[in-house]
Amino acid sequence: MDFINILKAIILGLVEGLTEFAPVSSTGHMIIVDDMWLHSKEFLGTPTANTFKVVIQLGSILAVVIIFRDRFFEMLGLGRRKKENVSGEGHLKLTHVIIGLIPAGVLGVLFENYIDEYLFSTKTVLIGLVIGAIFMIMADIFGGKSPKVNTVDKITYKQALSIGLIQCFSLWPGFSRSGSTISGGVLLGLSHRAAADFSFIMAVPIMAGASFLSLLKNWQYITLDALPFFIAGFISAFVFALISIRFFLKMINKIKLVPFAIYRIVLALVIYLVFF
Repeated sequence: MDFINILKAIILGLVEGLTEFAPVSSTGHMIIVDDMWLHSKEFLGTPTANTFKVVIQLGSILAVVIIFRDRFFEMLGLGRRKKENVSGEGHLKLTHVIIGLIPAGVLGVLFENYIDEYLFSTKTVLIGLVIGAIFMIMADIFGGKSPKVNTVDKITYKQALSIGLIQCFSLWPGFSRSGSTISGGVLLGLSHRAAADFSFIMAVPIMAGASFLSLLKNWQYITLDALPFFIAGFISAFVFALISIRFFLKMINKIKLVPFAIYRIVLALVIYLVFF
């Protein structure tokens, strides 16, 4: 077992866990870090490396499921609502999540091959990082001043659908799924925390579904030789996703989106100047 390559797998898991649910684009960071530094395709092989990235994404998804487990139990009718969620008439339902998933899900299926072939490169990621950052800055300027929806329980079906439509921008690598959905939610009158909660909850079924379908197609690449890399990356992504999500949800109403937008622009500028 190659210790250096195991370390690379852990680093990729770290990048995935820290960035998957922050509005900075985990896909963009994975493309940049792997293509420019770690080169997982060289020690895993191209098909196995692609499958590896799916597996570590499942580690991040598991972290969200654990953090929001009570919410998921409620929506599935398997648990009682917490006292803090009982007040008021609103209640987040599974139908809100389904409605929010439909637009990007349909476009993703229709244009999957085109996106994979033409948009997964460092240059397209840099474009997505900058444009997404501008969108996030606009959200903080024009929304979020006095939000009408301070909890995800108050979200309407119309808002859920609108956020789902805005999520379609994230099909461009680098734009960021959480960046688009949180910004969209803020522009639609949600608080930053309510928008983040809905973004994270909505991410689980679409990411899990896409990941499991990909694994079914590429199961043969999870070999005994590659298994240590998969395990190391999965655990790393899970642990660092737990840490980053808890911190993000605790701080988002205070720091809002502009600091993340500035980071995205600086990152894109540095990479462009250094490598192009």
